[in-house]
Amino acid sequence: MMARRVFGGIGRLPVIVPIALVVILYSNGTGGAAPTDLHWSQDPGTHCKFVAPASLTSGPTFWIGSCIDGKASGEGMLRRRDGGQAGPAFFGRMKEGIPEIGVIDLAEGYRAGSFRDGDIGGQAEPEPQNRIDAFRIAAEAARSVSAHYAAENNAGSAHIYEELAKTLEQQTD
Repeated sequence: MMARRVFGGIGRLPVIVPIALVVILYSNGTGGAAPTDLHWSQDPGTHCKFVAPASLTSGPTFWIGSCIDGKASGEGMLRRRDGGQAGPAFFGRMKEGIPEIGVIDLAEGYRAGSFRDGDIGGQAEPEPQNRIDAFRIAAEAARSVSAHYAAENNAGSAHIYEELAKTLEQQTD
């Protein structure tokens, strides 16, 4: 009798295990786009790997920020370049090479928000708090880029990114 109660539920394992696995994956935040679904790039100079938001378009993209275990991490900037011409830039937070939240500075204006469906701010209208958080994090990222250039004794670029940080902060008012 006891053995039947204990082992009688084993027949349900083929149904329970897959459901439990899906619940575990989604609760850990890995249930969305798997790393294999994302297009990985790398900085041509440092070889740091990252996923560039779709708004940056394809081409040579450079990361200024921390590179942990070969992947862009923390706050920084992804900048598209075509030869000597600077293109659009992402200022924000990266985690294990994948953008989390920030702002893309495009010729026609800013896109702000969380990374979703391969881009930043792709949703129709981000929640107001998400937009505010994105601009605050982007301002901190621009400051860290400014500090990077200051450490390289490049006062001109350091000044440009410090001023950009102030502009990004003003977007939250």
